[in-house]
Amino acid sequence: MTKKGFIFDLDGVIVDTAKYHFLAWKKLANSLGIDFTEEENEQLKGVSRVKSLEKILSWGNKTISEEKFMELMAEKNEDYLSHISKMDEDEILPDVPRILKLLKELQQAISLGSASKNARTILERVDLKASFDAIVDGNDVSKAKPDPEVFLIAAKQLGIKPEHCIVFEDSVAGIEAANVASMISIGIGSEYVLGHAKYVFRDFTEISDEFIKSLIEN
Repeated sequence: MTKKGFIFDLDGVIVDTAKYHFLAWKKLANSLGIDFTEEENEQLKGVSRVKSLEKILSWGNKTISEEKFMELMAEKNEDYLSHISKMDEDEILPDVPRILKLLKELQQAISLGSASKNARTILERVDLKASFDAIVDGNDVSKAKPDPEVFLIAAKQLGIKPEHCIVFEDSVAGIEAANVASMISIGIGSEYVLGHAKYVFRDFTEISDEFIKSLIEN
């Protein structure tokens, strides 16, 4: 059987940490007297912490000093970390362990490709770290998605050519990055949002073992 590289984004694909980002950003925005909704939170998905705070400030027409800016970013991260420190295996999204186990049995190469700087901590909390042959996160990259850097580094670490890699993503920027890298993009979420992906599934429960095998063989 051919060996392919399977690269997984973290937030919204393996676990749903978006809700914790939402709570942390909401708390920060509200402390500045800025309203913050789930719709606005959607616009921060896959966006760096600096850019996210800039967006929130622009929505509230606020300007703050560089010092206060750094302070708020640290505060948001502390708040977020306090949420993820309580995570456990119950946080893993449906059927993710089944797919990881299948890929292991089929001797495929598996990597994480995430913008999160807390990816390793989260994988440890949910006891999935050992499932990955390589982990590429926000500490290893200088360019954010839609730049394909994170996925290209993952492919290199797996020793697999980019065109033999398959990416699971839940964000538009992530799908774009996978497409630019000449990888097969699989959207996890809404077809309406992730229409640029080669395949879209609502979640991993819709992905059959046969489909995974067909990706390996083709």
